[in-house]
Amino acid sequence: MIIVTTRFQFPAAHVLAQPAFSADKNRQIYGKCANPAGHGHDYSVEVAVSGPIDSKTGQIIVPGVLAEIFEETIRARYAHRMLNEESPFETIVPTAENMALVFEGLLSEAVANRSSAHVAQVRVVETRRNSAESGEIE
Repeated sequence: MIIVTTRFQFPAAHVLAQPAFSADKNRQIYGKCANPAGHGHDYSVEVAVSGPIDSKTGQIIVPGVLAEIFEETIRARYAHRMLNEESPFETIVPTAENMALVFEGLLSEAVANRSSAHVAQVRVVETRRNSAESGEIE
């Protein structure tokens, strides 16, 4: 099996806080990241796709197509935004873990609609020390 990974980036802000919890409990769980003013990251999103190699192009998916899909599906929707104000993060905490799950779902559908590839894994890198992966993790 061949897997090709492409890295994309976008800036966004978020507040890590569960609305059902008190401010004290949120600070206990999320620390300074629960600050109601929010904070930003330059997220990297690594999208790994797998599938048959096209005999003419030698590729699983044309890189430009995957870039267009990422632009339309993720960057246009979330870049330069407060994630907590965007669907579905107004109802779930926008942790790297939840972002990886949401992005995998959004990208999987779009990739399947425009190619014979499928999304094998999505990795959201929030900081040098923090990332989360969703998909076919071995």
